[in-house]
Amino acid sequence: MEKTTHFGYKQVDVEKKQGLVKEVFDSVAGKYDLMNDVMSMGTHRLWKSYTISSSNVKEGDHVLDIAGGTGDLAIKFRKKVGPSGKVILSDINESMLHEGRKNLINHGIIDVEFVQANAESLPFEDNTFDCVSIAFGLRNVTDKDAALKQMHRVLKKGGTLLILEFSKVENQMLEKAYDFYSFNLIPKFGEYFANDEDSYQYLAESIRKHPDQETLKAMVLDAGFEFCEFHNLTGGIVALHKAVKT
Repeated sequence: MEKTTHFGYKQVDVEKKQGLVKEVFDSVAGKYDLMNDVMSMGTHRLWKSYTISSSNVKEGDHVLDIAGGTGDLAIKFRKKVGPSGKVILSDINESMLHEGRKNLINHGIIDVEFVQANAESLPFEDNTFDCVSIAFGLRNVTDKDAALKQMHRVLKKGGTLLILEFSKVENQMLEKAYDFYSFNLIPKFGEYFANDEDSYQYLAESIRKHPDQETLKAMVLDAGFEFCEFHNLTGGIVALHKAVKT
């Protein structure tokens, strides 16, 4: 019997999910930053700035940004680590890496390394990075437990894991408004701005299928981390999980 997993609200064969997610991001790559601004009304920039400020990254550090896409975090990390540090932006989708390269060049940054990689099988040595980040990418990973174990493996002792992801809204009234916005307006924004309603319907559905704050915290601890905490942002629409490898 074939194993299945969720792709939004659909059940699909495990082997097919990665290809389906790739199709989504191949479709949205060119409009990714624009749509982030439209959908969050620019708030995603504040969420990412908070993530950077929580990272404790310093000059000389080595940072891996998984599912780094168009490079929002990589740009900020590059400035923090300085000339003696190193930033690697990885993504499973070549189309997103292409957009990331263009974006970083437009910001005058040419010394970030780009690696096409699956988060479930990272092509890096053990104990390599001082910080590993993944922003709005974990929910698209088929085997999240495997990916978290890989993140733990490549971190140095004392290194920090940062997971910025959509999560469970705390307030019931806010949740109702957020659900209406997600399922009625976001797909229409996708149709209008990116000519792609289906991908943004998947976005709304994938958020609801992602583990809530406490469940994700438990998964992080099960992956080998001995410490993990989370901070809700914008009422729990987004949460930042921060873990340390001891």
